[in-house]
Amino acid sequence: MEYLEFELPIKELEEQLQKCQLIGEESDVDVTETCRQIEKKLAQTKKDIYGKMTPWQRVQLSRHPNRPYTLDYINALCGDSFLEMHGDRNFFDDKAMIGGLGKIGDQSYMFVGQQKGVNTKTRQYRNFGMAKPEGYRKALRLMKSAEKFGIPVVTLVDTPGAYPGMDAEERGQGEAIARNIFEMTRLKVPIITVIIGEGASGGALGIGVGDKVLMLENTWYSVISPESCSSILWRSWEYKEQAAEALKLTAKDMKRLKLVDAIIKEPLGGAHTDVEKTFLTVRDAIVKSYEGLKNLSPKELVKNRMEKYFEMGVYKD
Repeated sequence: MEYLEFELPIKELEEQLQKCQLIGEESDVDVTETCRQIEKKLAQTKKDIYGKMTPWQRVQLSRHPNRPYTLDYINALCGDSFLEMHGDRNFFDDKAMIGGLGKIGDQSYMFVGQQKGVNTKTRQYRNFGMAKPEGYRKALRLMKSAEKFGIPVVTLVDTPGAYPGMDAEERGQGEAIARNIFEMTRLKVPIITVIIGEGASGGALGIGVGDKVLMLENTWYSVISPESCSSILWRSWEYKEQAAEALKLTAKDMKRLKLVDAIIKEPLGGAHTDVEKTFLTVRDAIVKSYEGLKNLSPKELVKNRMEKYFEMGVYKD
């Protein structure tokens, strides 16, 4: 188990609890009361730390190395029914963007999402979850296929941003993302978007237009990362915590500003502390969202989706 800097008090108490339990197992000393006191203090410490997290701490938690990624969710939700589909039918198969058909219960869905790696080798293979134009064009191809056969779309967002390299820009990174946003607003099947980790910039928006947009509790969604914002405004990454606060990027902020529709509760300490519970919660949220959309006609879906996004950013003096 890896711990973030602000979680170190929890680590110390858990180590104390393990040592206390070990003493009880290896000797005749009764440590029951001592262990109970440590457990009580541990529970309170977790409540204090996770109940009052700053925006920057939530950003850190969204990047936790043990946090489940897109393929983890898909495999848990669909099991053996998932059939991955490859390629944009034009240039190549972007490994940072994955997609394919899968079932939750008896209902088929087209899943699309960014995939990060779990170690150095797979992170390089997946380009750290940063898709190139071909990834977004693959995503659009799969979504248009879903539309053709009347299959709802589920997108799982987890990216530090679209790949900013010269080769990606030469092949039309901006156009590919803009095209996806345009086409997703007009897609004639339900779209359910779930932000499961980082939701950064146009890289997230390229698969982020949905009838229902859901955010896990410890994720973030913003036009720019706190580090990049800090480097632009202060010419240094030292002010990333202030930038995270100012950007209003947490799930609560997004819900309050009506940029997302619902927040999916995570286990105390984050999705990685109880992945099975997290998978079940996400599955239930997807099924519930689809139940509210499945009886709408294609015309109603598009109309409601367009109105939803037209209303964003509107305010009165």
